[in-house]
Amino acid sequence: MARNYIQGKFTPQNPSKYEGDVTTIFARSSWEMKFLIWCDRDPAVLKYSSEEVVVPYIKPTDNKVHRYFVDAKITVKDTAGNIKTYLIEIKPYSQTKPPVVKARKTKAYIDAVMTWAVNDAKWKAARVYAKKTGCEFKILTEHDLKM
Repeated sequence: MARNYIQGKFTPQNPSKYEGDVTTIFARSSWEMKFLIWCDRDPAVLKYSSEEVVVPYIKPTDNKVHRYFVDAKITVKDTAGNIKTYLIEIKPYSQTKPPVVKARKTKAYIDAVMTWAVNDAKWKAARVYAKKTGCEFKILTEHDLKM
């Protein structure tokens, strides 16, 4: 698996494209940093934000409402001139599918099941929110980011 350890403050070269406070942009991983750099530099990206969209969801581990800060929101113009907005989550591929059922319930397996359940609840809520607001929810992994 690719290394995923560089994190830190991100300062855009094109601050006018950013929707939000440009002094508080923070990448929580190398993958998020790479994505933010792409958003900032690619002319097809008209505007973007990082952790500015908050989606309420019910966490299955405690049945309470929590807040899901979606990694990014981007508005892009495709080659045909169509403008589309996406909510983006950046996750390791291994966390984008349910864990394989195992006969032996180790701590690692139980942790993976819990992580999957929480992520799945967040993503279902994000898809509903995206549909209501006229955009599309996408999950990007290291494969999409070429890492």
